[in-house]
Amino acid sequence: QVWLEESGGGSVQAGDSLRISCAHPGQTFSGYAMGWFRQAPGKEREFVTAASFNGVSIYYADSVKGRFTISRDNAKNTMYLQMNSLKPEDTAVYYCAVSRTVVDARLRLEDVYDYWGQGTQVTVSS
Repeated sequence: QVWLEESGGGSVQAGDSLRISCAHPGQTFSGYAMGWFRQAPGKEREFVTAASFNGVSIYYADSVKGRFTISRDNAKNTMYLQMNSLKPEDTAVYYCAVSRTVVDARLRLEDVYDYWGQGTQVTVSS
């Protein structure tokens, strides 16, 4: 059973923007911390960004800081990753995840997340 459903991936040119979404209709995100990870071909999955359950703490990988923005709409049970100024090195499968943790400092770690999306491909051409 897929708990989270991702959408919005695709192929773009360098410098373009793209927003990917992650939702679970009927299940609230309220109270969950959320995160995005990515896995490029031949590489391990890596942390991209995360936000604490209350939105107070937000973290970004250095490689995306200033270009990517994490957000959520609790009324729609949906989280988003807005990606601007995309680069070819951003090409990867992007995964969303949610966690019940209240330990914000652990949000960069994969094993703290309880539910994951199936992944959506983002390809950036030069």
